[in-house]
Amino acid sequence: MTFDWSAFFESFPGLLYGARVTLFVTLVSLPAGLLLGAMVGVILTYAPTPIASIAQVYVGLIRGTPMVVQIMFIFFGLPALMDVRLDGLTAGIVALVINSSAYLAEIVRGGLLAVPRGLQEAGLAMGLRFGQVIRYIVGPVAFRRMIPALGNQFVIGLKDSSLLIVIGVGELTRTGQEIMTDTYRAVEVWFAVAIIYLAMISLMASLLKSLEKHVRIA
Repeated sequence: MTFDWSAFFESFPGLLYGARVTLFVTLVSLPAGLLLGAMVGVILTYAPTPIASIAQVYVGLIRGTPMVVQIMFIFFGLPALMDVRLDGLTAGIVALVINSSAYLAEIVRGGLLAVPRGLQEAGLAMGLRFGQVIRYIVGPVAFRRMIPALGNQFVIGLKDSSLLIVIGVGELTRTGQEIMTDTYRAVEVWFAVAIIYLAMISLMASLLKSLEKHVRIA
């Protein structure tokens, strides 16, 4: 079997549409997951033990189950249990937000714990409220230290969007599967899919690297 370059290039228009869906899902779910993960991370670090324990259970539950199971539960399980019906795209985004938040919470917790305690004490001594200390002093320092780990998790989140294929969301992987079924050119189509994923991930990694350099601290 020879590599058919015409099939390779002809698959791109359809694949680029799927890539748009992948980017949309990623750009919506990751910021939301970071926001939720930041809140859970702060709770894990500073909240009283009973509240922190609830957050630990949440993180343990999400990190201890496969993401594909979480996707299937949200899409198929919620209608059966609570009569809550979500379309595939919405269910996929919710699953990605919940899944990424658990991992991001641990990154946030580690970043906060890495900040010298003296900074927090100095802020409180200046008369700032605890929330202001976290927002203006501890948070920015912790964020700079977290950027490499956050970047890695963002890349994983983009790749995890391919799991939405199991509920029929027309993202890049699903689109590649449909084109392959129509053309029977598996090698060419999946090679094109891989190239597009590589391009998106390389762009994301480049942007995160630039951000890391911009806010680098000793």
